[in-house]
Amino acid sequence: MKLLPRAVVEAPSGTGPAIFPLNIYRGDSYGWQVRLWSDTNQSQPVDLTGITVAAQLRAVPGGDPVVNLDCVVTLPNVIDLTLDATDSAVASPGGWDLQLTYPDGRVFTVLAGQVFVTADYTQ
Repeated sequence: MKLLPRAVVEAPSGTGPAIFPLNIYRGDSYGWQVRLWSDTNQSQPVDLTGITVAAQLRAVPGGDPVVNLDCVVTLPNVIDLTLDATDSAVASPGGWDLQLTYPDGRVFTVLAGQVFVTADYTQ
């Protein structure tokens, strides 16, 4: 599995999500690791206890989900995202985001970006 560089993100502050584009080679497997921090010195981890994490790729905002990324939380502040070969084989160019839903109903989008897909040759 390809492991891309870690995305280090500060906690949501109302300024919108950090931008992190995904470059996908159709049919390959991928993994990304996101660490969330509440300070710029990366000394205060965001506590993800009780938070629901979701990430989706879509061709257009609000359209049908093309792919749901698998999201696994490791406390206190790590989110591992995976995209398997089967799902990347049907991925379309468009966009994606990573949302956190807190137990009290607050929702924050911490990462977002364009999705670029390169067609593969080997079938």
